[in-house]
Amino acid sequence: MKLLDEFKTFAMRGNVMDMAVGIIIGAAFGKVVSSFVNNIVMPPLGMLIGGVNFTDLSIVLKEAEGEVAEVAIGYGLFIQSVVDFVIIAAAIFVAVRVMNSLKKKEEAAPAAPPAPSKEEVLLTEIRDLLKQQTPS
Repeated sequence: MKLLDEFKTFAMRGNVMDMAVGIIIGAAFGKVVSSFVNNIVMPPLGMLIGGVNFTDLSIVLKEAEGEVAEVAIGYGLFIQSVVDFVIIAAAIFVAVRVMNSLKKKEEAAPAAPPAPSKEEVLLTEIRDLLKQQTPS
């Protein structure tokens, strides 16, 4: 039971839960971006290039023979994946930048210096009295 209790303590920490939520949202965001790139960005881009469908772009290394499928390098799909990555990386960059700017605003407001303690006030008064008593 001790192992189970340790795991429960570990799993219920705030950091682990935040990370789990982040991973789930990130996976969903990746699917949305992939759909955006595949269905919205790439078709018009293919039309501008000359009616190219990026999913069909490939270099055939070996033609299909009978039941053996062709061997090809699908560089069109790779291009789509690169566009996916760039969009996701840009979105994460913007999110991190916004979070950092909010954190800087929190840190930028300096706290007022604490009031001097009673001992400091008393010592300051004693020092000032001693300065007045000594001839210059």
